[in-house]
Amino acid sequence: MLGYLIRRIAAMLPVLFGVTFLIFALVYAMPGDPIAALAGDRPLPPSTVEALRERYHLDEPLITQYLLYMGGLLQGDFGTDFFDRPVLDMIAERWPTTLQLALTAWVLKLVIGLAVGIFGALHRGRAGDHLALAFTVLFVALPGFVIAFMAQLAFGLKLEWFPIAGIAEGWPMSFVLPALVVALEAAAPLARLTRSSLVDTLGSEFIRTARAKGASPGRVVWGHALRNSMIPVVTYLGLSLAAMLGGAVIVESVFNLPGIGGLLVQAVQTQQGTIVVGVATFIILIYLLVNLLVDISYGIIDPRVRNG
Repeated sequence: MLGYLIRRIAAMLPVLFGVTFLIFALVYAMPGDPIAALAGDRPLPPSTVEALRERYHLDEPLITQYLLYMGGLLQGDFGTDFFDRPVLDMIAERWPTTLQLALTAWVLKLVIGLAVGIFGALHRGRAGDHLALAFTVLFVALPGFVIAFMAQLAFGLKLEWFPIAGIAEGWPMSFVLPALVVALEAAAPLARLTRSSLVDTLGSEFIRTARAKGASPGRVVWGHALRNSMIPVVTYLGLSLAAMLGGAVIVESVFNLPGIGGLLVQAVQTQQGTIVVGVATFIILIYLLVNLLVDISYGIIDPRVRNG
């Protein structure tokens, strides 16, 4: 098991270095001068500009800046902004909001995706199946920000069921609407996977045997087919939990939630490259950690995985 764990961690390292370098390069290529953005309308003396550029290594080549950043990251240092505030502290302040949103969205996605997928499979080829397919196509095609504005208009302004911005009302009221937006977009692929897996299972030999032995339709579906068709679905759910963070980060800016998404948007607007890179690196690490935990669970459940 230890060897399997070492192999999985080793496989993660190229992803970590490759993605962080790509993000670092994109930040490096951003137009404008971050020192000028920091100064605002009051230009700084050339000597001060030069000192600031040297202090934050802005005068160094891209590869040198990246190596300096990764050297600090390996020691747990995500960098500091232009006011010497540690980026990790800023992330820690906002992370609970993002985590609450992502977990709420994940639960809603689970409920919606499974319900639509099972409904479509049980009505295969009929109107119910076409309705489930229309649901998946609609929410795959619509951009997240469009779903967000529609949800704000319908449930926030028209029906007044939920607040349309901020977290003044706390959990769950302030999180249900943005979580629903994230969940609807993510539930579509889950519904399609659930439907296809359940349809395949319902056509398998052991299901025909159960029916031939006189098992009731309910027992065939809920006692045999659904349980066996959930294996790929559970796999997808584990891997998608980390991906929900990305959707949460985007939706936060629309609903004005004080999570790391808002921090990222502010950092881009003020050209705070260290914050952009630090937040992106944190999200990547969370994603890799969740994937590692899923891989470890595979290795525990199925020895063939860790011995392969």
